[in-house]
Amino acid sequence: MMNEQNELAQFLKTLKRYKHRLKRQELLTLRGQALHGDIAGAKKGFCVLMEGRKMQYE
Repeated sequence: MMNEQNELAQFLKTLKRYKHRLKRQELLTLRGQALHGDIAGAKKGFCVLMEGRKMQYE
């Protein structure tokens, strides 16, 4: 349980770092997906968006 919360916190920090690069709807979708428990799906979606924009990310 604690590991999942830590993973969620890390992902939300990553989203915050890239929020100027994401459209508002993309940001809200990824955030909502992660908050509702689908962190893996949100991470995959984030990677797809960043690859589409040819950006480097952590």
